[in-house]
Amino acid sequence: MANGALTRDPLIRAFGAVLRGHREAAKLSRSALAQALGCTPQWIEKLETGLRAPSEATSEDLDTYFKTPETFHRMWLEVRRVGKHAELPPGFSGFVELEAKATMMCIFENMVVTGLFQTPRYAHELLAAGRKPEVVEGLVTTRMERQGILARESPPVIVLILDEGVLHRQIGGEDIRKEQIGQLIERAEDPNVTIQVVPSRAGAYAGVMGAFTLLSFDDRSDLVYVEGHAEGQVIDQSDKVQAHVLGFNLIRGAAMSAYDSLKLLRTVWENL
Repeated sequence: MANGALTRDPLIRAFGAVLRGHREAAKLSRSALAQALGCTPQWIEKLETGLRAPSEATSEDLDTYFKTPETFHRMWLEVRRVGKHAELPPGFSGFVELEAKATMMCIFENMVVTGLFQTPRYAHELLAAGRKPEVVEGLVTTRMERQGILARESPPVIVLILDEGVLHRQIGGEDIRKEQIGQLIERAEDPNVTIQVVPSRAGAYAGVMGAFTLLSFDDRSDLVYVEGHAEGQVIDQSDKVQAHVLGFNLIRGAAMSAYDSLKLLRTVWENL
């Protein structure tokens, strides 16, 4: 994130303001604080004016020095959380929060394996284009953290339908593809997961509408998340949600059974 962008981040500015307040209350110059922390006065100035985001180590050092348990560290955690969301496509962070609360998901993907089932290396290949390495690593970490919902005591029920082209698309080398398909096979064996594949021989089918995810909850109405080229959109209008429910059922009607889909996954894996 460029320095100019940081100065507009209210959480980073707030961190700097709290730091300055503690420093001045302790009657310390920037030079004195910098000497105590083992950094430069210029670094302290940049932190206080919001020109630099704090690191986790810095937040912990400040809590230790000022005897403020967790104050600066909690602020750093919030800066990191919002920063991760800022790297995501517009609309996606809201979807991630809803995804974590869903009791059932019906997912259709026609281009790539869905993020919840991606391996780290596959995700890295997808996210690397046009991004700095540190941004890519952050996005991959966020994607892997999302998968924590699959390990919950009561994980959501997931029905995933993939276009067969997803299995043959060259994402990384063959070792990455084989690892990814191996993970799909493992997921397909989970009792709460159903994976079906629309075979290439199906020709034109309802899936040409593009990828989307239907979310169901215990305490609210169903939603649909529709992916776009530059951003995604969470939709709660009942008529549009129902249109996607119908679309998903039509797509599922064109797909192979879960049993035959698993056989296909194993065949593709064995041939790689």
